[in-house]
Amino acid sequence: MSWQKEIDELRKREAIARRMGGAERVKRQHDNNRLTVRERIDGLVDEGSFHEIGAIAGRAEYDGAGARQSFTPTNFVLGTADINGRRVVVGGDDFTVRGGAADAKVGDKSGYGEKYALEMRLPLVRLIDGSGGGGSVKTIEQVGYSYIPALHGFDTTMALMGHVPVVCACMGSVAGLGAVRATISHFSLMVKNSSQLFVAGPPVVERGLGKPVDKNELGGAAIHAHGSGAVDNEVENERDAFQLIARFLSYLPQNVWETPPRGAADDPPGRREASLIAAIPRDRREMYAVRDIIEAVLDRDSWFEISPGCGRPLAAGLGRLHGWPVGVMANDCRFQGGAMDADASEKMMRFIDLCDTFHLPVVNLVDNPGFLIGVEAEKAGTVRLGSRALLAMYQSTVPWVSVIIRRCYGVAGAGHGKSNGLNLRYAWPSADWGSLPIEGGVQAAYRRDIESAPDPAARRRELEDMLEAYRSPLRTAEAFGVEEIIDPRDTRPLLCDWAELAYRITATQTGPKRRIVRN
Repeated sequence: MSWQKEIDELRKREAIARRMGGAERVKRQHDNNRLTVRERIDGLVDEGSFHEIGAIAGRAEYDGAGARQSFTPTNFVLGTADINGRRVVVGGDDFTVRGGAADAKVGDKSGYGEKYALEMRLPLVRLIDGSGGGGSVKTIEQVGYSYIPALHGFDTTMALMGHVPVVCACMGSVAGLGAVRATISHFSLMVKNSSQLFVAGPPVVERGLGKPVDKNELGGAAIHAHGSGAVDNEVENERDAFQLIARFLSYLPQNVWETPPRGAADDPPGRREASLIAAIPRDRREMYAVRDIIEAVLDRDSWFEISPGCGRPLAAGLGRLHGWPVGVMANDCRFQGGAMDADASEKMMRFIDLCDTFHLPVVNLVDNPGFLIGVEAEKAGTVRLGSRALLAMYQSTVPWVSVIIRRCYGVAGAGHGKSNGLNLRYAWPSADWGSLPIEGGVQAAYRRDIESAPDPAARRRELEDMLEAYRSPLRTAEAFGVEEIIDPRDTRPLLCDWAELAYRITATQTGPKRRIVRN
């Protein structure tokens, strides 16, 4: 009267599923220096924590008596697991079964995983390898007709972005719907020389455009992690990808109804970094390494940069202050003087939305000479994307503090904080601000005076020297135009104190934002 026979059959199918596409195809995956989907999941999650969902989904063939003759698993592995003790939903494409293409999938395990993450309020990690559930023309042969494309379940995909952290890793060649899924995420990455991302792969491109193209030339990490910005970060290998995913999630809450978890608070909040007193050169034309300042202010070894290869005039990432997770932005003067171009503006917008969605207070280290100017900047639509970045900042509700370390000019500079609110900010003695820099503004404001002078260059220098006396931030502080000018070495103690207060505020403001994904 026992059901042991059925349980034995269940275990047999589970064992077959764990063999994936078979020994030959697994070997081919390894020969290409890629792990299988099950090895990837094992490498990502805490040992022994993976609980598979839909383990025996696949295609079986039966004889006339109803006995199973063969079984081929579907090409998507799904389940729940722990990453550093915190539960997540994790799913990955099995490239050993039909290259992860749509005609090899059974049911909608990927969509079920999204619904599970949304309703159980758990972070979602996608390990994408192939089309990620996208199309294949073999489907037409199998079903006997073509079909009108549809994005079933896309409302769930969009809702996830406003409720739980979503991380996508491109683990191989990712095309079509898989590429779209990779970009609808809060953090995405590619593996150097091993993964690619494109709307359509080389065969389709060659047929459509009549020109062969290499897959890395078409959509390698050099293009997307160091150019287009479609993917955030690049890693050297798959093991590094797993570490990066785990580290990113460590700064975020499980969902928007929770606050980010506090990390170790073993770096003294009162630490005064001596190097900061000379971090900004007295020569305004001289550059410096802003990441040295970021790392000196944050808890040691807590800086986690996002999209370092794109929008390079702006450094953005996550860090901790006395254990509290925070978002950090800083202008990088080594790239276009730190002027905000179109790519940096889009990066700023996405980063602010990330912090605002998951209640991460933001620290803004300001050395902003304004929006990038010139013909190419105008062609790139800098002003439009810059405006969207300003809207993102003004629509955010997370606590925000600005430290003006050098320049703060123009409309872009005005976006250092919300001028209609508290606009909490500190300034270093090296701070320099205004509608326009004196060096360029004199030429515009005193053009006739300069041009009519016997020696225009000498007259321009005379006017610049005259205005230089008014440049001191101390004069602005006298008029209470800036609230506090601080010793740079006091920056960390002040920010650690602010972070403690900020989290008292965020604890009362959890929940989803009205804005989910910015258009």
